[in-house]
Amino acid sequence: MDIYSNSSFMVNYLLKQKKGLYKNPPGGEKIRVPVMFDVQNAAFYTRGETISSDDREAVQAAYFPWIHVYGNATIFRIDTLANSGKYAEIELMTSRLEGAQLGIAMLLAGSFYDEPGAAANRLTGMRACCHETAGLAYGNIEEEDLVAEDGTKPWEGKRDTTTVGISTSALRTLATGAHVRDGANGDPDMLVTTRTLYDVVLAELLLLQRFVKEGGKTAKAGFTGIEFEGKELAPDDYMPSGYAFAFNTKYLGFAVHKDGNFIREPWAKIPDSAGDTSMKIYLDLNLIVNNRKAHKAHSNLS
Repeated sequence: MDIYSNSSFMVNYLLKQKKGLYKNPPGGEKIRVPVMFDVQNAAFYTRGETISSDDREAVQAAYFPWIHVYGNATIFRIDTLANSGKYAEIELMTSRLEGAQLGIAMLLAGSFYDEPGAAANRLTGMRACCHETAGLAYGNIEEEDLVAEDGTKPWEGKRDTTTVGISTSALRTLATGAHVRDGANGDPDMLVTTRTLYDVVLAELLLLQRFVKEGGKTAKAGFTGIEFEGKELAPDDYMPSGYAFAFNTKYLGFAVHKDGNFIREPWAKIPDSAGDTSMKIYLDLNLIVNNRKAHKAHSNLS
């Protein structure tokens, strides 16, 4: 699992560690994710007063497609002849397997931040989640499809495109924009940006002689990161240039099919080959969100 997930901290956290909105459904044409977009009626009342039993539509469902990934490992018969002995053969096979695993890792990390309109066979990425075009469906729901009683739009995509320099102030503004409610779990717990922009913020904190604490979540997984005002701040090598994201991982995660969780196909001879063999690793999953407004992106940062 380390090989599959060590290219990206967010993939590691949500997939390997099964944090956030992790699900393991048994099937279905699409991944169904319940979305609570409003609250039910509530009011104070006095003795003998008639109280309402009216129901308020408050729950909808988002639907995300299954995304299918494979990694291939191939061993040519000629290579086995050049690697004499069982130990050499095992090393050859291990290197091919690791190559297949790394291929999957790079695909997942590279697709995590996909825009809407990316290839349909890739993850439903986080730039799609945060995209602000009202008529563009995300999870089969458009922004205008969900309107709460108070007129707010709980399925609104949130992205700031203002050109500004990265700073602790910019990160605070980003995090505030992803606030969804008062109390526990209402604020984002992850701030992720490019390595270049992360270094700028880190230098600012050190210049201001602020105490910089190593991030607990990132350090535990072997990644670089710090704790910034109660949130994990980390760089991601696959983050699009000029971007930073605020994530609330209580409302974000992976759904992985119970029969498609890094399944290995047995080694088999390639038809019509000279004794060459191959195997496949299969993964069936997608990124899912049940509260779109809990995440926000900021592009054009420098």
